[in-house]
Amino acid sequence: MSNKHTILLMEDEEESGEMLANFLELNDFNVLWAKDGKKALEHIEENANEIHLAILDIMVPYHDGKEVCSIIRQHPVIYDIPVLFLTARDEEKDEIEGLELGADDYIKKPASLNLVKAHVETQLRRRSPEKSNWIQYGKVYLDIDSSEMYINDELVDLTHTEYTIAEMIFQNPKLVYSRQQILEKISDEDKYVFDRTVDVHVKNLRLKMGEEGKLIKTYRGVGYGFNKEYLHA
Repeated sequence: MSNKHTILLMEDEEESGEMLANFLELNDFNVLWAKDGKKALEHIEENANEIHLAILDIMVPYHDGKEVCSIIRQHPVIYDIPVLFLTARDEEKDEIEGLELGADDYIKKPASLNLVKAHVETQLRRRSPEKSNWIQYGKVYLDIDSSEMYINDELVDLTHTEYTIAEMIFQNPKLVYSRQQILEKISDEDKYVFDRTVDVHVKNLRLKMGEEGKLIKTYRGVGYGFNKEYLHA
């Protein structure tokens, strides 16, 4: 899997879109280029787990930039990605409306490629601070350094395998892991794990978490992951 950031670019002008997409790719970004709102929504549907930032032109066919921005902000996976409006429109009310819809930045055309790149990098830095040594969701804290879980400031007595599963799920709350993926992660700690052993570990983890066990969800036919109902909590 690539470590590059992936950008959703919605631009209906062929020359401008191709130039910006090529420039960003030359600067080590992956680009999903959509020439209209319909294609942008297809990219979101097919690649939501990979999209880190969106650059949206306002005036495009089918679904304009404002509509797509609203859809992104309501999406269960990419609701919190940076959204930049790139547009030729120069009316203040359009800029205000875009920011009220949840856009993070507003770049007026014509803008140099380097200026767009600078805005993109600034937004990504703001959303990707230096990695903390702990993770928090509501009342639950995971201390990465000590491999410990706390709920309401009380230490939860987890086995190393249970903690490993919890950290795996909490560090990547947008992903759903198959039993096989979890097995591969915990195999070093438990030499004789089997497919259903994962279910036992997850069950015990949830029991020890008490009411907060609701944060770990069973996705039938897939595996286990963070309960996305609580992502905003």
